[in-house]
Amino acid sequence: MAGVGMKDIKRRMKSINNTKQITKAMELVSSAKLRRAKEQVEKSRPYFLTLYNTIKKISQNTKEVSSSFLEKREVKNRGYIVIAGDRGLAGGYNSNVIKEALAHMNNKKESIIAVSRKSSDFFTKRNYKLLGEFLGVEDMGFSSAQEITKVAIDAYKNKEVDEVYLVYTEFKSTLVQEPKVIKLLPLSFELEEETTKREIIEYEPSAEAVLDYIVPKFVAGTVFGGIVESFASEQAARRTAMESASDNADEMISKLELSYNRARQSSITQEISEIVAGAEALK
Repeated sequence: MAGVGMKDIKRRMKSINNTKQITKAMELVSSAKLRRAKEQVEKSRPYFLTLYNTIKKISQNTKEVSSSFLEKREVKNRGYIVIAGDRGLAGGYNSNVIKEALAHMNNKKESIIAVSRKSSDFFTKRNYKLLGEFLGVEDMGFSSAQEITKVAIDAYKNKEVDEVYLVYTEFKSTLVQEPKVIKLLPLSFELEEETTKREIIEYEPSAEAVLDYIVPKFVAGTVFGGIVESFASEQAARRTAMESASDNADEMISKLELSYNRARQSSITQEISEIVAGAEALK
């Protein structure tokens, strides 16, 4: 009986070791991808901030600008660009960003632009209206962000949606990633304090033309920033999850080794007892 127990323990140890090799490999891959993703995050943030400040100046320093991007209308339908991951095994990364989106929707089935397989699968299964589906977050560049933006802006201009929101995960550190919802359309900036002097700026051919030209670039830049931040967050979450899984595997193997040694000692003791009993019987 002890031999059977030892075989089972050895089989489990081998299985856990095989799993540990996989989690360790995934941890190393995620670490390599995370380094590249962090570099891309650092490079993309200045571009987004420049666009943001430019748009803010135009909207705050021009009064009564007529633009569909500034038009405030009754909100009947909202559109959400939801960025998640294409694969699992990343802890709570995918579920957290989807929960953030659902909480903001407030139990209403809004229109979705799904960016990633997990986002698409989740909202498709629950019969949400999909305005667009974009897979392969890892390979997305600025051109992909422009395609996503075009779908969102077309839906906004055609009044399929009255507001557009971006749901993504902000990368703060390897251990901290925060799901966020930001409003993209219509543009809305807090007014500067009255004590702050307004800049007098002339726009050619007009402020409206400049705004209509630069807003799609601003939205695309924001979406691209969300993609970059989300991918870095996904890799950080996966690395942490795989590191934790590898540590748990080590702990399980240590416990099984202890159980195996005890079973082996028990087997040896039993064999010695049988030999001694046999010797006593022959006397």
